Amino acid sequence: MQKEELLHLHMLLVHVKKYYEGTTGEEIPTDQYDALHISPVHIHKNKISHKKAILTLGGEIVQHIRANHNPYIGYQQEIQSERVATEH
Repeated sequence: MQKEELLHLHMLLVHVKKYYEGTTGEEIPTDQYDALHISPVHIHKNKISHKKAILTLGGEIVQHIRANHNPYIGYQQEIQSERVATEH
């Protein structure tokens, strides 16, 4: 993966976190990510640093969602034979 692609992915994860927090009103704790002292705008940092930040931030987002929400998603049959995701 190119460095530019990593920067875009890093920025996307930051936006996902902010969107989630804005829509749910829940704050996702990102202590490990914050300890790395790197953000998507730090273009001078190397690829390895951004990869580590992406994996750390993504892991903390997933960990928060798993800890605070039902991880099981099922499908409910609709009248028009469409499959719609619903929580159990």
